[in-house]
Amino acid sequence: MASVFLYHVVGDLTVGKPELVEFAETETVEAAIRAIGESSEGGIPVWNKRSQKSVIENAEMRQQRFVGILNSLDIVAFLAREECVADQAKAIKTPVSEVVIHNNSALKAVDPGTRLIDALEMMKQGVKRLLIPKSIVWRGMSKRFSVLYNGKWLKNIDTSSGNNTNPIANTNLPSSSSSTDIIQDKFCCLSREDVLRFIIGCLGALAPLPLSSIASLGIINPNYCSIEASFPAIDATKNRPHDPCAVAVVEPTSDGQYNIIGEISASKLWKCDYLAASWALANLSAGQFVMGVEDNLTSRSLPDIALNQMVGESNLGNGGIPARQKKFSSRSIGFFSNAANSSFGVGRSMYRGRSAPLTCKVTSSLAAVMAQILSHRATHVWVTEAENDDILVGVVGYADILAAVTRQPVPAVSESQPS
Repeated sequence: MASVFLYHVVGDLTVGKPELVEFAETETVEAAIRAIGESSEGGIPVWNKRSQKSVIENAEMRQQRFVGILNSLDIVAFLAREECVADQAKAIKTPVSEVVIHNNSALKAVDPGTRLIDALEMMKQGVKRLLIPKSIVWRGMSKRFSVLYNGKWLKNIDTSSGNNTNPIANTNLPSSSSSTDIIQDKFCCLSREDVLRFIIGCLGALAPLPLSSIASLGIINPNYCSIEASFPAIDATKNRPHDPCAVAVVEPTSDGQYNIIGEISASKLWKCDYLAASWALANLSAGQFVMGVEDNLTSRSLPDIALNQMVGESNLGNGGIPARQKKFSSRSIGFFSNAANSSFGVGRSMYRGRSAPLTCKVTSSLAAVMAQILSHRATHVWVTEAENDDILVGVVGYADILAAVTRQPVPAVSESQPS
């Protein structure tokens, strides 16, 4: 395991992080769409409102009010319900408490002095956000400036006082009062993307791991969720996974394998037109949804509706950015249409725009996969065969990468054998 994870603490990664602004579960879906579009994470934490605003909350009290993380796929799946499609103007006024998936364990409150390796272990177990008190000063910036004794971190020693005759008297982990000056009732959130950005900046300390293939590291997850292109797109929301929150859209091959042609995921729908996407999810096949409906098909089979008129002045396209009235088309979702034909039996090179899934090969290096995820602001990468860019074999997400970089190295086997 790289020493960089032992010598750094989560406080090192919070420098410059903005203060947490709570989004209450009593807010509407319309407000949530705007908040997600403006967020830098692709999802927003949802909270219960404080019962007593006069009481100063600590991190544990704040975590108890946490409900779950709301993302774009949750909203599109909700708006695609039959009753919501029938009255979208009413649906977007629904409180998010009826939409968000309750999962209090997705967020964990930690002290700024928590070791980074401990934070990584939490994230490997399903924690998606770390709630960290804001600090005025982070003394020393890292535990590498502290004293390590008998496997335990000591408090930073104040040598200016001259009272350091017994530096190993306290063997507790550093408390928040000793390592930081906490701003009362102010917090920030650290995401797995933040951690991955830190890791990719420390690739030299992880060598030779980053250049190893994801296949050799054994981090390709074969238990992904998928849906065939000919199936109704709404079926993708029935048993959708939560990590990563994505469903592959595939076509079966003659030899029993599957070609990936797209995906229905929270990251793909992050800044889409939510009303158009929800209508398409409820009425189109999965292949039509991810490919973009053909221009000639649109004119024949899709209704001539002005989506913006459904909600009056509040158009919810592009993450809540107001736009002119427009009729429904494949471009309303954020995908581009093909000019070829409406069949699904075409090469993946025919697909354009947001419909193209983010893929890598089994031979791709760990560093390359991390770079893909960060550059595309994704939560995962689909993995294909080395010889065929279309045959899907698995997926690699945040948890898989964190498991790889924190894995204990296998001890070298001695060449000399005992006689």
